[in-house]
Amino acid sequence: MRRVSLMLFSVLMAVGLLGATSSFAADAHTTSKFEGPKANTGTVKHSRDGGKDMLTWSDDYKIPDTPAPHWQVVDSKGNVYLLQQQRIKGDKQNRAIAVPSYVKDIAKVQVWCSFAEALLGEASFPAPLKTAAAESGADIMTSSR
Repeated sequence: MRRVSLMLFSVLMAVGLLGATSSFAADAHTTSKFEGPKANTGTVKHSRDGGKDMLTWSDDYKIPDTPAPHWQVVDSKGNVYLLQQQRIKGDKQNRAIAVPSYVKDIAKVQVWCSFAEALLGEASFPAPLKTAAAESGADIMTSSR
């Protein structure tokens, strides 16, 4: 009887730890709420799709009413990468984008107006996220000599 109880306890502990790990991982891939003069709602979720890093804004995110709001990411070294426009032709939206392979990690996601050259808002990840390109060791800037 003691052996069965110990086994049942072990199984319950394993299931509990698995659930805790899953919820921690989900939280680690969502930014804080956007804060800024024009972009101050919603968050961004990071995910992987076929080895590509994807960023997707939440349902409560609202594209700022400015001429040219863009996705922009900042890495842990402070390098800034201007990416796609959020609004595209025909009233369509870039709700989700693939992060280019030259971006090695992502600390912040920003909304940048390229027309006014102004930061409209930003949201941060709890810790910088290493991209798939960085994890694979691919470095397009280095050449062997």
